[in-house]
Amino acid sequence: MSDFINGQAGYLFAALVLGYLLGSIPFGLILTRLAGLGDVRNIGSGNIGATNVLRTGSKKLAAATLLLDMFKGTAAVLIAGAISPQAAIVAGLGAFLGHIFPVWLQFKGGKGVATYLGVLLGLVWQVALIFAAIWLIIAYTTRYSSLSALIAAVATPVILYVMGYHAIALLFLVLTVIVFIKHRANIERLLAGTEGKIGSKG
Repeated sequence: MSDFINGQAGYLFAALVLGYLLGSIPFGLILTRLAGLGDVRNIGSGNIGATNVLRTGSKKLAAATLLLDMFKGTAAVLIAGAISPQAAIVAGLGAFLGHIFPVWLQFKGGKGVATYLGVLLGLVWQVALIFAAIWLIIAYTTRYSSLSALIAAVATPVILYVMGYHAIALLFLVLTVIVFIKHRANIERLLAGTEGKIGSKG
C-alpha cells in the first residue's frame, strides 16, 4: 500500500515539474526578441504577456504570444492526463505557476491569464469557451483586458462547481486568487480610471 502511495506521489510530482517547465517558457519575450523588438519588459506594463506584446504594435506577435502561452498550459494537462486525471490537474497548476514564476527570468513572469485559459481548455473545454466568451464581451464593451480577465476568472470556479467539476473548481479558485493578486496594480488603476486600454502603447 505504501509503495502505491509513494508511486502516486512520484507521478504527481513529475506532473507538477512537467507543467512548471512547460509553463515557464517565456514566449512573449522570445518572440519579441526574435522579431528585433528588444525586451518587451522595457515597455508598457513590463509584462511578458500578449497584452503587453501588443503594445509593440505587432498584432501578429501578440496573437502568437497569446496562443503559445495558452497552449503550453493545455499541453501540460493533456500530457499528464495520460497518467491520471489527478496528474492533469497538478500539471495544470504547475504550468500556471511556471508562467507566473519562471526560473529563467528570476521568477518574474506574466500574470497567467492565457495559461489559465489553456489549462482550463485542457481540463474542461466547454468552460474554457464560456471564459473566452465572457472575456470577449467585457473586452469589447470596455476595452480593458485586465477587467475582462478578472470577471471571467471570478465566474470560472463557480461555473465549474455548478457543473459538478468540484476538484477542478477548487484548482481554479486557487488560480483565480493568484490572478487577482497579480493584477493588484491593474485593479488600482481601474479604480483610479488610469488603466491602459487594449491596443494602447506605452
